[in-house]
This record gives sequence, C-alpha cells and structure tokens, in this order.
Amino acid sequence: MTRVAIVQSNYIPWKGYFDLLDSVDEFVLYDTAQYTRRDWRNRNQIKTPHGPQWLTVPVQAKGQYLQAIRDTRIDGTGWAAAHWRAIHQNYARAAYFADFAHELRALYLDRRYVYLSELNAELLGWVAGQLGTSTRVTSSADYAFGDGRSERLLDICRQAGADVYVSGPAARDYLDEAMFAAAGIGVEWFEYPEYPDYPQLWGEFTHQVTVLDVLFNCGPAAPDHALLNRHQALHHAG
Repeated sequence: MTRVAIVQSNYIPWKGYFDLLDSVDEFVLYDTAQYTRRDWRNRNQIKTPHGPQWLTVPVQAKGQYLQAIRDTRIDGTGWAAAHWRAIHQNYARAAYFADFAHELRALYLDRRYVYLSELNAELLGWVAGQLGTSTRVTSSADYAFGDGRSERLLDICRQAGADVYVSGPAARDYLDEAMFAAAGIGVEWFEYPEYPDYPQLWGEFTHQVTVLDVLFNCGPAAPDHALLNRHQALHHAG
C-alpha cells in the first residue's frame, strides 16, 4: 500500500512536519503552489534566553508575491551568516549541538541558494537524514495536474500510484474526499500526537520551534521525540 503526502515546503520546520513525512512512502513538496507571506515558507523560530526568536529568510517580491513557491528567489546572502550565528549562540550549550554543528554550518555558510525551495529542500533532506527517515521526497513540479484544489492533489496522487493520501488536518475545509474515493484512493487525516517533553534550554518548555531544537537537545534520541507515528506503528505491530 503506497501512502503519499503533499505539503508545501517550510524553512527548518517543527518536528510534526517530519513526523508526517516519516509516515508516508512519498512526500511531495507542493512548491508549485502560490507563495504565502508571513507564513512558514521562509521562517521559523528558535528558542533563546529571551523567548522564541524568528529566523526569516528574506525573499524578493514579484507581482505582490503572486509567484509560486518554487519561483520565489532569496533576497541577498547576508541572512545565512546571521541565521547561523543565531543558531550557534543559542544552542552551543545544547548537549548534542557539536554532533551536528559542522555539517549544518556548511549548509549555511558554504552554499549559495538562489531559490527558497532549493534551500528548504536541502535542509529538509539533511534533517530527515539525521532522524533516520528514508521517505522519498519529490516535487509537485515533476507532475502534471489541472485546476481545482482537490483535483490537483488527486492528479498527483494518481501519478504517484497512491493508495492512500495522507493529509494534514487543515485541508478538511476544502478537500473533496468523495472525489478521492471515486478514484479508488483513500484519505487519511494525519493527527499530530501529544509529543513528549525533553530537556530543553532556556526556561519554560515549548514544542512550537524548529526541529533543530530536538536534534541539538536530544541527539540520538531525537526520533523518539519527533517521529511518534513510527514508534506507535512499531508498537501496534509488536
């Protein structure tokens, strides 16, 4: 049974994003969708002694931001050093920061990214590797599809050979489940579980930060805190 999810790319997203990724066979980055401002496409939060801090990748405006995510260009290069400096300053004391610092630093300082999608995909692949997930990641640009929100998703699922489309809960407002059923494709709604707390720097615990927080604080145990659907599936199988 082939399970497929279709989700817009985010900048160093929270752990739930990777939990969804790990729960499917193919994860399609839906970056042919329109770019949205003040969203997770180009920003996320880290934890600091002064509370959560936004890290925002500057992007170029094009037609009032009407361009697709994949056509959104990064504005300048100075942001990369600033983001790495903020990450280093606020996580250098984390138990496992040193285990990841060299590779992550290189992704920020030794690379030049033109498009936001390129940056997001590169960081997503790196984090997925650290978490040990082997889900195939593709792009919606590799597929042909027509108009209509549900129709586009269904076309991608058909071409990907999906038996089940796994969707985030936000799509309940518009997804036409009957259309999928008529095509012989089931719809499964992904529910984010209650993730366990872990030793975290800087005061009161919060889950609403980048997945890097889990990696730096938990190291080898990060999958136990981020990939709960995998562990629940193994538990039920056992």
